[in-house]
Amino acid sequence: MAKKKKTVDTSASDALKHNPFAALAGADLPSGPAPAEASAAAPDEPTSPLFDGKVVVRREKKGRGGKTVTRVSGVAAAQREALMGRMKKALGCGATVEGDDVVLLGSLVDRAADWLASEGATRISRSG
Repeated sequence: MAKKKKTVDTSASDALKHNPFAALAGADLPSGPAPAEASAAAPDEPTSPLFDGKVVVRREKKGRGGKTVTRVSGVAAAQREALMGRMKKALGCGATVEGDDVVLLGSLVDRAADWLASEGATRISRSG
């Protein structure tokens, strides 16, 4: 004979009254999310340009054990990390920052140059 599972009766109105947030009701906390204008950057603050003039996208293998990488030069120093993360997602590859360059894992010269053009780079030099 199979055993019956025990069920919990939830029909009673007093059975489920535990509220884990009840202790926070008396605390002096803000009532909701922060206003949008407080979290967004002020429009009069100057933002640094994404590219430092000419952007060079080149393929290289030397010193990497035969592996091919794509090196992107000419990206503003303040924007390198953010651009690297966006390129990794957009191009579906690994990436890192080495010195003044963003290094993409794989031979992605054409795809990277096309993506950079769509992001606003006007002077792009491709090699490799």
